[in-house]
Amino acid sequence: MGGDVLSQTEVESLLSAMASGGEEVKAPVATAAPVQEPASTRNTAATRGRAKVTSYDFKRPERVGKEQMRALQTLHEGFGRNFGAALSALLRSIIEVKLTSVDQLTYSEFVFSLENPTCFNLLKAEPLEGNLILDINPSILYPIIDRLLGGGREGGPLARRPLTEIELRLVSRITGLFLDELHHAWENVLDLDLAVVRIESNPQLVQIVPPNEVVVLISFELTIGDIRGMMNLCIPYNSIERIGSKLSANKWSAYRRYKPTEESVGRISDALRSSLVEVSVQLARTRIGMGEAIGLQVGDVITTQNDVHDALVVAVGGYSKFHASPGSLKGHKAIRILDSIEKPAAGEM
Repeated sequence: MGGDVLSQTEVESLLSAMASGGEEVKAPVATAAPVQEPASTRNTAATRGRAKVTSYDFKRPERVGKEQMRALQTLHEGFGRNFGAALSALLRSIIEVKLTSVDQLTYSEFVFSLENPTCFNLLKAEPLEGNLILDINPSILYPIIDRLLGGGREGGPLARRPLTEIELRLVSRITGLFLDELHHAWENVLDLDLAVVRIESNPQLVQIVPPNEVVVLISFELTIGDIRGMMNLCIPYNSIERIGSKLSANKWSAYRRYKPTEESVGRISDALRSSLVEVSVQLARTRIGMGEAIGLQVGDVITTQNDVHDALVVAVGGYSKFHASPGSLKGHKAIRILDSIEKPAAGEM
């Protein structure tokens, strides 16, 4: 209410009007001249009215910066390729692993989005605080187990049950590959000591952080022939909060080219000296008709365009490397190296 006070006469007029049910008596109100707004104030108000408003969900705060999210995405794209190659070698079948998303959400949203039962691996990743989660969807896990046990390419019916003891042993080979490649992917950021703490089939029984705590969910899609399935890595925000600076400015992806040292050159040279390579010599080339080739017999002489004094070409590993002359040594056919070819080319053997 304002600071205006009604007089006794005005109060009595209002009471009498209410009692008689007559027309409402309006109290005299002092009017003031309108105040002219400055032009700058009107422009600011108009601009504020046109400003773009973005909704903010307090239940899903974005606590991980965009730069850190881009770093995590790039880091795990390389991890996906390496893990796919390692898994393909283990199963002796082509496995495609593709990073599908890197998102922020609450832990409860992540847990309730999973199937039950599933393969829910609780991981430790020292020196990161807390635990990480690796979830492998049954739609891709059971076909992988089937191939480890000698199954074919056809997919069987999807099992809706917890893993048996034998299946858990086989899953440990898959998670072991995952952790090895994850260690290599993170070694430029942090030297992680990764291990599986325990495996659960019901994801709602594992509570690593409060339900409303923000987590980073990194999802991969695995493809084996016509079979597809998801593999999810869940990283709580409090685990990577202290290393946020290491995930910024692409410090982790800065590669330098160092000059070779004498020790590294010697080590590579020693390894190359013991390598086996194929050495071949082309004596001559010519063209003959099919009829002549069919009629060839032992002892026939084939004439070529090459002169007997022309140098032979020696190829090493399929590349022309030396010029040589033919001869014999201790009753065996031999060649003598005359000189080296400056720019080795692919040999036409």
